[in-house]
Amino acid sequence: MAARGAVIAVRGHEAGHGSALDGLAADGVTVVPAGRALFRTVTAHGRRGEETVVVPMTLGREPGLVADTARTLRAVPPGARGTTLLAAPFGTAQHLVGWLRAAAGRVEESAALLITAPAGDPFEDAELHRVAALVRRYGRRGLVEVAFSGGDPDPAEGVRRCRLLGARRVALLPAAFAPPELPAADGTVPVDLAGPLLSPPALRRVLAERVSDARRRWREHGDDGVAAGLTAADDHGHSHTHPPGEDHGHGHAHHHAHPSDDAHGHGPHAPGPPHPHHHHPSAAGADRAIGSIA
Repeated sequence: MAARGAVIAVRGHEAGHGSALDGLAADGVTVVPAGRALFRTVTAHGRRGEETVVVPMTLGREPGLVADTARTLRAVPPGARGTTLLAAPFGTAQHLVGWLRAAAGRVEESAALLITAPAGDPFEDAELHRVAALVRRYGRRGLVEVAFSGGDPDPAEGVRRCRLLGARRVALLPAAFAPPELPAADGTVPVDLAGPLLSPPALRRVLAERVSDARRRWREHGDDGVAAGLTAADDHGHSHTHPPGEDHGHGHAHHHAHPSDDAHGHGPHAPGPPHPHHHHPSAAGADRAIGSIA
């Protein structure tokens, strides 16, 4: 994948802050956080005259990672940047719905699904509840619940809720790059781990597609992707939540990231289809997302 240049995967909390992406190093991919480490890595490749493609490793719940990445790339001086391209994020919320549905299809139908992910901010966590609702609506599961590693409810509490709702077996399905730890068995219902969300070959294939798309966009349109990345977390937070009937625009000020800032951003959606959190994918749309890893 990196034969034509460098590939950098930018990690966030969905990737277990890096541990879940360790296997990519064997393919020549460098895994770093946004901020100082990304700045230094891009600068090193740029000064050697290498083409560098940077991929934000979000599954759709962490658009702040995309914006942080774009700000870091913009802060690199042009003379040290070389040809640096910002790829589309690894996945969007619609991709996540499709991948979860595909993974759920490998789980015994009688089991309740407990979709788990590392906790984020309130908007990221709300997005996972929306994703889980779509998995349930367009699937064949009567019971689909959500739990957060390091959040509320945690997986143990999620299992307890499933049991109280009548589940006789619970399958933990990760909506993240890293599988969760199984909660301690309490003897009430069997708990299985249904994962990973994507197999290592599928993960590498999707990453390669993002890199290829970024190179094609640069070759055909001269677009390095940074401008689009800067707007990834727009319309996020209480300041962008309006009562029904109110529809007005905003001006967004985008500040240059300082190379020493290891910023952590938040947001409920990622670039790709415009504002995916406003459009519930149809069953056909989710099936197209599933097809992207077939």
